[in-house]
Amino acid sequence: MRLLKRILVTAIALCLSFPLASLSHRRPSAPTDYEIELARIQKDIAELKDAGSSTPVDIGKATRFVHRLYHRASLTGSAADLRVTETAIDRAIQEIGPLADLYLLKANLDFRLHRLGKTSHGLSTLSRFTGNAQVVALKASLALQQGEYAAAKRGYLSAIEKNPTWDNLARLAYWEAKFGDPDLADGLYGQAQNEMSAKEMRSYAWVELQRGLLDLSRGRYENAMAHYQKAGKAYSGYWLVDEHMAELLGATRRFEAAASLYESVVARAPLPELYQRLGDLYAFMGKPDRAKPWHDKAVAGYLDSAARGEVNYYHHLSAFYADARGDGAEAVEWAEKDIALRPNFATQDALAWALYRAGRFEGARKISRAALSSGVKDAHLFFHAAMIHLAAGNTDQGKQLLKKAGEINPGYENFHAHR
Repeated sequence: MRLLKRILVTAIALCLSFPLASLSHRRPSAPTDYEIELARIQKDIAELKDAGSSTPVDIGKATRFVHRLYHRASLTGSAADLRVTETAIDRAIQEIGPLADLYLLKANLDFRLHRLGKTSHGLSTLSRFTGNAQVVALKASLALQQGEYAAAKRGYLSAIEKNPTWDNLARLAYWEAKFGDPDLADGLYGQAQNEMSAKEMRSYAWVELQRGLLDLSRGRYENAMAHYQKAGKAYSGYWLVDEHMAELLGATRRFEAAASLYESVVARAPLPELYQRLGDLYAFMGKPDRAKPWHDKAVAGYLDSAARGEVNYYHHLSAFYADARGDGAEAVEWAEKDIALRPNFATQDALAWALYRAGRFEGARKISRAALSSGVKDAHLFFHAAMIHLAAGNTDQGKQLLKKAGEINPGYENFHAHR
């Protein structure tokens, strides 16, 4: 059977088994930028599928087919689309052989799904391409997830030196936002946008969201709003923009507007993490009855994913049980699984917070110190550390940490989404 035909058969079967999030919402108004791009991707997929009848197999079209599947999954955020993509990539590698482009795509997919061991293995197959900027950047991101922060920065700088593309600049901006200078981070994000072409409006919008998150994390709500509005104008109809806007509305106590927008978002993108954010908002509003059904849907999605052997929701499960359910023991179980895969400041903070919720204050304090020693500058991490130290009887240090949290973000106690 010809390669493209075999890939198609598998992809279609999986598509039929899992409804696409992106197709669940249709409006009678003119199509948005998001809808136009998604339709274009679907058209490309269909056209590349038809090319499967050609002989010999066109390797270029085969690789473009799996790339378009990956683009669709990135756009929708759908776990079903990601599984379709993974199956198609594996099939293509089996049929075509060790093609560097396919191995790099697979390594990126594994990284996206927190499968760092597989990512590392995939990168080892690309040893002949160690000078490639994409390989260098992915290795740097892998180092960041493994808690090797200095190595990550060196890698990002090396990738930029080899190829100063917008995405490499954005990666370094993220590093600076976490460990360095937030103003430098914003400047790097702006530089990244300057590297984009007029056709890359979705990428432009994504960077605007990162700049908005940077302001949100410092309590600069008006600036965050301006960035989110620019993102929406640059690329209309994107559920991700609306999701960020909903969080900001919640942080500024416009709760009903935030809830309404979140409800619209989950109708278009029925993802467990979005269900949780809507449930968290209702809980923050003091409406547990409205929060419960969304929290129930969120945890069902997380657990279904874990039952399939997927690991990318471990972090969400830990936070969910720690905060939404108040079940410290269950939170610890998931946090320990996550930190075993990704030993970094975020997983350390999650485990420390889970131990705190379980009443294991000394253990929590030890892990929290490890997270703080990373040098990360995050108000919520400092808040968690403060509460842990106060519970452990270290009152002075707890107060100092609370002060640091407030200095980074005066609004750290306002509503925020777990990411």
